[in-house]
Amino acid sequence: MRERVLAIVTIIAQYVMTDRDQLTESEIVEELMAEGFEAEEIDAAFRWMEDLSQQPRKQDERTLQVPTHRVFTLEEVWGLSADARGFLIRLRTLGILDDEAEEEIIERSLQVAEDEVSLKEIKALTALVLFSRTAQDWWREVDCFMDDDWARMFH
Repeated sequence: MRERVLAIVTIIAQYVMTDRDQLTESEIVEELMAEGFEAEEIDAAFRWMEDLSQQPRKQDERTLQVPTHRVFTLEEVWGLSADARGFLIRLRTLGILDDEAEEEIIERSLQVAEDEVSLKEIKALTALVLFSRTAQDWWREVDCFMDDDWARMFH
């Protein structure tokens, strides 16, 4: 079921990214049910996203920070595809993800995935985490990485 919940979260993220004529929650639920998802799976996905958006964030500290490099644990290497890990490293190197956001994405992806988390799935989770923080601040970056348009990020 966790894999299906992750699939639902991915679909909802795509709805948000494509702006699908400002679909309401009930319209999204109807579309998901038409695609074969069960009500309890859809509810679990919405609860998961709600929990994500309501987590308290630490105050933004504007102090000089030494750049860090994360080493993936064995569980994370098994749980995240090489492409997914590379994607997170790339976002971290570009300064799009901070330590806290990267940890949250990794933790969430390992919680919901039964199989290895793919690049597509990690992109959707990353978009949701960034949107839950500050939607307007991250819209351009999320749009760029969802489209694999890395050059546009620097212009």
